[in-house]
Amino acid sequence: MRSPGVPRVVFAVGLGCFIMLLLYFNSSLKLASEPLGDRSSGQKSRRSPLQTLYEGDQVESAVQVIHQGRREVLEEACRSYTRKRRVLIPEDLKHVIVDDQHGLLYCYVPKVACTNWKRVLMVLTGVAGSHQDPLSIPANEAHVPGNLRTLSEYSTSQINQRLRSYLKFVFVREPFERLVSAYRNKFTRSYNTAFHKRYGTKIVQRHRPNPEAEALERGNDVSFEEFVYYLVDPATQREEPFNEHWERVHSLCHPCLIHYDVVGKYETLEQDSRYVLQLAGVENKVSFPASSKSTRTTGDMAAQFFQNISPFYQKKLYNLYRMDFLLFNYSVPAYLKFR
Repeated sequence: MRSPGVPRVVFAVGLGCFIMLLLYFNSSLKLASEPLGDRSSGQKSRRSPLQTLYEGDQVESAVQVIHQGRREVLEEACRSYTRKRRVLIPEDLKHVIVDDQHGLLYCYVPKVACTNWKRVLMVLTGVAGSHQDPLSIPANEAHVPGNLRTLSEYSTSQINQRLRSYLKFVFVREPFERLVSAYRNKFTRSYNTAFHKRYGTKIVQRHRPNPEAEALERGNDVSFEEFVYYLVDPATQREEPFNEHWERVHSLCHPCLIHYDVVGKYETLEQDSRYVLQLAGVENKVSFPASSKSTRTTGDMAAQFFQNISPFYQKKLYNLYRMDFLLFNYSVPAYLKFR
């Protein structure tokens, strides 16, 4: 005769096996959903930078409030000044660098500390090899295509997954200070012969009355006024897009199509960079390089460059960069005369 307790034992064992199977499949699904960078090391899964920002304890709460304010200003400006939303295409994402190990998307803007940010990301992604100090990486290496992957290289589903789950950040700068910085770097430095040939000769030919043969050939003495005439000339953009060094931030990074979680500013570069690294949980692994202030283009310097620009062309140039002023909450410079 069978003991009445046997069916209960069999049932209990079966139930236990079923629960164990459920737990196994649940853990397998979780593992499959984790980014490769989180599980390849075999370490315990950690909170992502995006979760740290929106779900975790505030990192430097005063800074958190500042960045929340910037997001709100950006969103309001996008609602007010963007008439028609469109769908992102891969071409829009060529400036968005991907760090899969740490869940970061960074849209780089030339003349806004992008060389140092690329160096930092090379260290974080392991591209830098033995280099652990970002400044030990030569500046030209930071700009070599292929060293860092951009979001445009991924499939549509991979792009959408990263846009949803990675921390997206961009660094911006007062538009006219950035523009003057680009002019100084590309047109007043003797070593930038490629820019002189590519753009300087065209500017001289179009916007200088009776140019000399040497200037037409070399294009190495373009004035700031001539550069402004080139920018506001409708024929310029009809021929080709602006070079990335003077292209508008909203055209490079599409902040009304991509919801940036952190909008860093050049004016608070060190504080904002530290904030991003803290959110990523890597502030003890890498530090953002301190910038040299000796050659930095300032507001006073920009004012000097604009002294010889007529109010008519100041207004046309402001209209060209107006969206960057509005989206990122920069005031119209006091030195402009059209106000």
